[in-house]
Amino acid sequence: MNTEALLHDVRRQLHDGGLRGCLLVRDLDTGEELGIDPDTQLPSASLVKVPLALATAERVRRGELDGATRLDVPPGRVTTPGPTGLSRFRHPARIAVDDLLYLSTCLSDGAAADALFGLTPPAQVAEILHELGLRGITVRHTVDELSDTPVERFDTAQVHLAHALAIGAGTGGRGHRVPQLDTTRANTGSARSYVDLLQALWTPSKIHPEVAERVRDLMAHNVLRHRLAPDFSSDATKWSSKTGTLLNLRHEVGVVEHADGQSFAIAVLTESEVPAAIQPGAEALMSQAARTLRDHLRQL
Repeated sequence: MNTEALLHDVRRQLHDGGLRGCLLVRDLDTGEELGIDPDTQLPSASLVKVPLALATAERVRRGELDGATRLDVPPGRVTTPGPTGLSRFRHPARIAVDDLLYLSTCLSDGAAADALFGLTPPAQVAEILHELGLRGITVRHTVDELSDTPVERFDTAQVHLAHALAIGAGTGGRGHRVPQLDTTRANTGSARSYVDLLQALWTPSKIHPEVAERVRDLMAHNVLRHRLAPDFSSDATKWSSKTGTLLNLRHEVGVVEHADGQSFAIAVLTESEVPAAIQPGAEALMSQAARTLRDHLRQL
């Protein structure tokens, strides 16, 4: 199958599965890439925790922060499904900055991320990205604002109503009645901008090698491995990634490193048109689409 026909087929499969997908796969050695709507800006959800980790690690390297400093973190006391770690704690905890980095990036702990945002506010994270030559990722607010969505206003039996609102309340210009889904107000990024970030972390760039190594190590220990990992993990590969989930958004970005030396940066950002919180079929379809593009690119 030629490239044009393959992209058309993948786009059709995503559509038939109820997904609007923005994908990009790039060979980190050659720069060759394949994508579907890779420049479309979408809310980042928890993907923003990668730029946050980068900015925090960079400030530790500069001596502006000490990774051993312990912070008093209030309990999140979240009871709705989804959040992890400190977000679900019932009592205060004292945790070092380095360990908050682990919780935020590897467990996608929103309370840990906001403790880090307390040290490096969104505007400063954005400034550091700019200093490092990274464009296209907008950091406007903390993670706590992501938890105040329509999901928290419905009981479990009515969660589908929150997803129906997320699907149906957008505008043609990517505005939205739900502020977390409004690209003029949310943290945003595109498949291309996140692949550019991954490339800067995995290949020589303005990012200091020690900082890049730290963020790569965090992503390698991501414990959320239900989305793209099944198609990219094996004894002959290493999969390092970060997921992002918010209402009808399902994202994952990562790098697969093959034993033969090839490495590919992958970003899959999707919006579901199905009003349901649990969609294992969508997760599998995302992974299949990314694997198809990677396989085709690897054979070129």
